[in-house]
Amino acid sequence: MKALDGNAIGGLLLDVFGAEMTTASGTCATCGTRSVVAEVMVYRRAPGTVVRCRTCESVLMVFVERGDVVCVDLRGLAALEG
Repeated sequence: MKALDGNAIGGLLLDVFGAEMTTASGTCATCGTRSVVAEVMVYRRAPGTVVRCRTCESVLMVFVERGDVVCVDLRGLAALEG
């Protein structure tokens, strides 16, 4: 499965957070790498959208749409600053 960059979820992030987040800085809770969201690896073919760290490939974020609700799991992020 080919990874996309974080720009692929710009619209989803705007819907969830109400702001442009592809330029926000995120810190991986596993390896401590800090990068802008636009640089993460995004996989959209899973049951939902999975966002992984480009350095260690740990899961940073998961988005699952269920009807009109988007369930968000951010436990892979130590920080998200935008």
